[in-house]
Amino acid sequence: MGYLDGFAVTIRQHRLFGGKRVTTEYSGGRRAKKRGETSPHVPGDEKIDKPERLHGRHVLNRYEDGMEKCIGCELCAGVCPAKCIYVRGADNDPTNPTSPGERFGYVYEINYLRCIHCDLCVEACPTEAITETKLFEFSFTNRQDAVYTKAELLVDDKGNARRLPWEDWRDGEDADTSGWMRATSPSGDATFEGTVGWSGELGYGVREPEPGQQRADDGVRVVER
Repeated sequence: MGYLDGFAVTIRQHRLFGGKRVTTEYSGGRRAKKRGETSPHVPGDEKIDKPERLHGRHVLNRYEDGMEKCIGCELCAGVCPAKCIYVRGADNDPTNPTSPGERFGYVYEINYLRCIHCDLCVEACPTEAITETKLFEFSFTNRQDAVYTKAELLVDDKGNARRLPWEDWRDGEDADTSGWMRATSPSGDATFEGTVGWSGELGYGVREPEPGQQRADDGVRVVER
């Protein structure tokens, strides 16, 4: 394919030529901030809708009673191909436990200068403690900010992701953090379609299972009971 043929492919995608434009004008929230607004509908600051299973910034989840799901097992760190996760566990206080198990994640760090968002940590976690949001628009002015600590990753008392100053959050970007985990929980066995195989989450309870493949292909989001 020559140079002009490559340009033709791009031009045909534009709406002026009957195509569907997939790129949008987006300032990363700068225009909204200059106007003192937080609305996602400021011209030039609209984000396109993202898939439910998008691999974005991580969160550490809690159970519905507020206890932390992470048990400090370090499986996420062991499976990470980029070696960006650092975990150290500690024994729970018997009188005031942090997690339901014997141990909890005392130190939890993710270096986003290394993370490739492969989601292997999510699949390796035995307690569904670590999942990913839809947020991927975040940048850093120093290397220290790029290393997220447990205090920054752990969801708040309502189960929502903590919003840091250098992140451009919009409504709904942390509303379905377990989408990828819920899709892979049955390990591909059709017997488990429509069956809940994960624990409840603080602020959201037990989420609905994904529909069967045929219903998903048809665009139907109704869950059979």
